[in-house]
Amino acid sequence: MTKFFRLLFLSLVTACCLAVSLCPNVSKVVAQDAEKERVVVNLTDDGRALINPGMGWTCHFYSNVPKNYGSRLEPSDTLDWFEGCSTVYLRLPWAYIEPEEGVFNWAIVDTPAQRWIDKGKKVAFRFTTSENWMEYATPKWVFDAGAKGERYQWGKGVTPDGPNVDPVFDDPIYLEKLSHFLEAAGKRYANNPNVAFIDVGTYGMWGEGHSSLGVFKEQTFSRMTPERTLAVVKTHIDLHKKYFPGVQLCISDDVAGAEKQGFDFPETDYAFENGVSLRDDSILVQAGDRAWFHADMAQKFWPTTPVILEHEHLQGSIERGAWDNDKLLESVEAYHASYMSIHCWPDFEWEHVADVARKINRRMGYRLLPSRIEYPKSVVIDEFFDVKWTLQNLGVAPCYGGGFVALTLKDDKGGIVSVLTDESFDVRDLEVGAPGEAPKTERTVRFRVGHVAPTTKRGVYDVYVSVGTRDGTPVYELPLPDSDGKKRYKIGTIELKSK
Repeated sequence: MTKFFRLLFLSLVTACCLAVSLCPNVSKVVAQDAEKERVVVNLTDDGRALINPGMGWTCHFYSNVPKNYGSRLEPSDTLDWFEGCSTVYLRLPWAYIEPEEGVFNWAIVDTPAQRWIDKGKKVAFRFTTSENWMEYATPKWVFDAGAKGERYQWGKGVTPDGPNVDPVFDDPIYLEKLSHFLEAAGKRYANNPNVAFIDVGTYGMWGEGHSSLGVFKEQTFSRMTPERTLAVVKTHIDLHKKYFPGVQLCISDDVAGAEKQGFDFPETDYAFENGVSLRDDSILVQAGDRAWFHADMAQKFWPTTPVILEHEHLQGSIERGAWDNDKLLESVEAYHASYMSIHCWPDFEWEHVADVARKINRRMGYRLLPSRIEYPKSVVIDEFFDVKWTLQNLGVAPCYGGGFVALTLKDDKGGIVSVLTDESFDVRDLEVGAPGEAPKTERTVRFRVGHVAPTTKRGVYDVYVSVGTRDGTPVYELPLPDSDGKKRYKIGTIELKSK
C-alpha cells in the first residue's frame, strides 16, 4: 500500500508540473485579462496658472493712493495676461467713498470691480481711516460732528498745525459714523459671492493697525496701552463681522507688532477665534532674514483660512536692495499662502517676476489633481461598477471651499448622459506637502448609470472628470488638458451596454 500511494503521489505531482508548464504564468494572464476590461488613466500637472476661488494674485488697483496702480490700465484690461491674477484689490480711504454724510461715491469702487467680475474674477476691499499722505482719510464731516482727532506731521509727530488728521480709533462719535458707513457697505458686499475677502482695515495707519505697536513712535496714538489696543482691535473686528457676514475677513499681522515674532498674540488670537484670517503687510520691505517676521503666526491660520501676502511696493523694495524673487517664492511656502499681491504697476511687476510667478502659480493656494483614475472599459446600464481614483492637492493650502469629484458621461454632441458624484469625500480634506511630495488619497467609489431614469441608450461615451458641488456642477479649474470649457476634463471613453 505504501508503494502504491507513493506512485500515486508522484503521478499527481508530475501531472501538476506538466499542467503548469503547458500554461505558464496563469495568474498573470488572468490579471492581464482583467486589465483589458479596465481603463487606467495616469494624469500629470500641465503647469498652467489656474483661476480658482479663494486663491491667486491680487491686483492693487487702488493702493491707498487712487492713482496707484490701476490708472494706467485700459477699462478692458483685467490682467488676463498676468498669469494667475484672480482678484482686483481696492484699498481706499473712507473719505473718497462717503465725502458727505450719507452721500456715497460707490462708482469709485464698483466700476473697476465690475470689470473683473464681468470676466468671472473676484474683488477685495480695504476701507481705511488713517493715511499719512492726505489731510482727512476719515471724512472731515466726522470731526465736524464732534469726533476727536489728532493733527500731526509725518516724521515729526503731533503738532497743532500738522497737515494730517487721524481719528481717535475708539471715540464714540467716530465709531457711530463708521458703523453707518460699514452698514451701507455691507448692504452691497455682505454675502456677495463676487467678494474674495475684505480687510479689517479701519484701524491704524493705512489700515495696518500700526497705531497699536509703537512702530511710529512720533504719533500720539502709539501711546495706547496694550489693554486699550486689544479692546480697539476687537471693536473693529466686531464691526466688520456684524456688517459683512458671509465674507472672508482678514486682518494685518501688524496689529500684533510689526516685528514681533511668535505664534500667539492677543489681537491675532481674537481674529482667529472669529474666523478672521491673516495677511502680512508687507514682506520684502527689508532684505535677507528680515524679509518677513510672521510666518510662525500664519501657522495657526492657514489650516482653516486663506493667508494673504502683500509684498512691499516693488519699485521701493528694489531701490532698497530688499527684493529677491527666490524669497518671494519661499514666502509662499513659509506662510502656506493662498494670495499674493501685485503691488506695483502691473506691467513692471510682470517684467520682474514672470519666471518666479509661474513657479508660485504651481504652489500657491490649492491645486487639485486626480492623478490616477481607473474605471471599467464597459458597463451594463443600471448595474453597479467600481471606479478607483487617486487624488492629490499639489498646493500649499487646503481647498477651503471644499468640493467633490465627479465623472460626467457625454455623447458625441456634447450632451450630458450621466453625472456621477462621490459625495463621501470632500477635497477640503486633502493634505498638502512639500514640493513634489503631495500625499495621495486613494478612493474606490461605486456608481451606476441609468437607474430608473433618464433614458440611457447603449453606446460609447466620453468620460470627463471634474471637482465641484455635490450635484456635479464643476467649480474648480484642474491642471489638466482637454477641458469642455466648463471645467470638465476628458479622460477617455466608456461603453454602455444593455442588460
